[in-house]
Amino acid sequence: MKHSVEEISLKNGMKGLLVNVPSASVMSMRVQFRAGMRYAKNPDLAEIAHVTEHLSFGANSKFKSEQEYEAEFTKNGAYHNAWTSDYSICYETECADFEWDRILDLKRLAICEPRFNEEELKSEKSNVRSELTAYQNEYPRLIWPKLQQSIGENVPSLPERIKTLNNIELKDIREHHRRTHTSDNMRFIIAGNIDRHRKHEIIRMLENWELKRGERFEIPFDILHTSEAHLIRRKDASNITFGFSWITPRHFDPFEIQTMGCLNHILTGTMYSKIFGQARKKGLVYSIDSGVNSSPTATSWDFEGEVNLENSELLFELIQKEINRILTGTLKESDLESAKQYMLGRFQMSAQTVSQIADFYAETFFKNDEKEDFNLIPELVKKITKEKIIELAREFADSGLRSFVAVSSCEKSAITYLNNYLTF
Repeated sequence: MKHSVEEISLKNGMKGLLVNVPSASVMSMRVQFRAGMRYAKNPDLAEIAHVTEHLSFGANSKFKSEQEYEAEFTKNGAYHNAWTSDYSICYETECADFEWDRILDLKRLAICEPRFNEEELKSEKSNVRSELTAYQNEYPRLIWPKLQQSIGENVPSLPERIKTLNNIELKDIREHHRRTHTSDNMRFIIAGNIDRHRKHEIIRMLENWELKRGERFEIPFDILHTSEAHLIRRKDASNITFGFSWITPRHFDPFEIQTMGCLNHILTGTMYSKIFGQARKKGLVYSIDSGVNSSPTATSWDFEGEVNLENSELLFELIQKEINRILTGTLKESDLESAKQYMLGRFQMSAQTVSQIADFYAETFFKNDEKEDFNLIPELVKKITKEKIIELAREFADSGLRSFVAVSSCEKSAITYLNNYLTF
């Protein structure tokens, strides 16, 4: 879908992107604060951001309960949700074009005028406890916090997060919301049919949001280090669920992100890829995936998958072999060109809805305060070279920052042995 983007800064300190998608029939809205778990005022309240998020659509200055608010919000089919991460609380909404202004005002009520109360706090703490308890049966959710901890990031594990729920009181929720939900700490993306009149109306409405001034919190900086292999033992885990990362202590620019995306496609992107495709053909693994994640201070190259113990050594031999082929420059130009063609096609398919377009801009803008150029992506993909892929892969391999975590019923020695295949 054709669209144009304008970055705006409001008088009250808010910043955001207005994405004009002419003739769109829906409006998609995202409002983000750096208010996630890393911004709890002390470690004993680590889960406060998550509880605050759960309370966000509860009682407010106009509606006495979550049920009343929900009934009004969704009466014409509008959708809303919120999520929490280490750094963010983000509120997401999609609605029909004809009611965008009504929905934006209801969003204002939830964000600016909540009426936190003991009854809803008690219920949502219980709901969060149930959610996190269920997550402990999803092995990938156990792996990544442990991996973050192992390399030096100051994040709690799932059991540690659950323990902090009992410490959270109503006064703590109000303090966290007051401190983090400020106009200067707010970023937004609104996408839809935004003509000149609507643009001015959106700006007027947002500048009337009753949020105090504050600061845009910095992304916390951690001193990272390499780590030994870690096993999370589960008696009922009959296979090995694993995740491993190489980290380089710097931010990647859009061209570097696209270059790593191309490499990941070559290695794990399809049923004919070098690692996943070969592993599936040999019957070694049902799934294995890879990706790259860049923050203002570090970039990680991440892999995750599941493998039966009897196939694990063969799988990790294959991983080592194929990554070594990249590090030593053994990359066919035909494989590179095929991956680039695939990326260009997938890029064309990535902008079929208003929500997909908003998603494209969200991660980079919310994480790094940077507006990515959608129209530049095809040119960046076309510029990817074999030499750049090898250069970035070697940077990860040479950084000395890596970690490997697995969930299994096997012995720790088996995980340590597999980790040896990840040293280059």
